[in-house]
Amino acid sequence: MSRKRNNSVAAILATLVFSVAMLATSVVHADDVQRAKSDAGLGLATVVANVFYIPVKVAYAAVGGITGGLAYAVTAGNKSVAERVWVSSVGGDYVLTGDMVAGQQKIQFSGSTDPDL
Repeated sequence: MSRKRNNSVAAILATLVFSVAMLATSVVHADDVQRAKSDAGLGLATVVANVFYIPVKVAYAAVGGITGGLAYAVTAGNKSVAERVWVSSVGGDYVLTGDMVAGQQKIQFSGSTDPDL
């Protein structure tokens, strides 16, 4: 009788341990699923933002490149004037990242003309 009782207690303990392990796994799994959904949403937002941002940035850089060339010609070869136009228009970020879309990193549409940066 004692042996059957020990087997019953062992079976109950095994079932309890298994149940706790499964519950813990499902809680961790739920957190992973929620994080994955959040990451997927941010990824989709980043792609959609880049569909609009990249063409605008490339057009801005192209116009700035042409304008800088015209500034160079109009100022009789004053390279510093042209470079100010070129650096501000051609510099900067061409692609948005997830951190930029989430507001955790600053977006630099234009390049910096400040030599200290």
